[in-house]
Amino acid sequence: SADSLRFLLLSSPVLNAEDFSLQDKEVGDVARKLSMVWNMFDFFTLYASVDEWDSGLKNGELPADPSSKLTNPLDEWIVSRVHQLTAEVESHMERYDLPNALKPILPFIDDASNWYVRRSRKRFWKSDNDDDKQQAYQTLHYVLVQLSLVLAPFTPFLAEELYRQLTNGESVHLLDWPTVGHINELVVSDMAELRAGINSG
Repeated sequence: SADSLRFLLLSSPVLNAEDFSLQDKEVGDVARKLSMVWNMFDFFTLYASVDEWDSGLKNGELPADPSSKLTNPLDEWIVSRVHQLTAEVESHMERYDLPNALKPILPFIDDASNWYVRRSRKRFWKSDNDDDKQQAYQTLHYVLVQLSLVLAPFTPFLAEELYRQLTNGESVHLLDWPTVGHINELVVSDMAELRAGINSG
């Protein structure tokens, strides 16, 4: 897709005036990784529709940072991670360093899809419509909206469709860059240690 090619070129040595050999496989790899965003969106909208979950927001209204209300460590972690992502991308963008600005995006998408969503599935599946389930919906909705804002300069078509589907807003490209929200460094550190332990067996 155009987004995948754009993402690959912006993260390539070309931006540093170095040689780069474009290969179809690399474009395909980026497309596959970016498609995880739609996997998360499909998961969210499927269960939100079943449970008739409503964000309570007006068309185009952005969800507020839910950090202060969260009680589940998974929610605290992924919200902190999307804030980390925003801060890191912003830091590199301010220095016009596009390759390094893009570097943390795909690892974040992998974290969100393969760690947060996978380990939160039962919270969406359960029949009880309790506070934990509501926080899971609120968290995933917030993270996906924030992700659409972060992706907007790099994958404009994906970001636009994601934003409009989630908020009914006019265009993500009319918005300011998102403010970096609260980052719970302890939760992020603890989760990194937990994942390292699991991966090492």
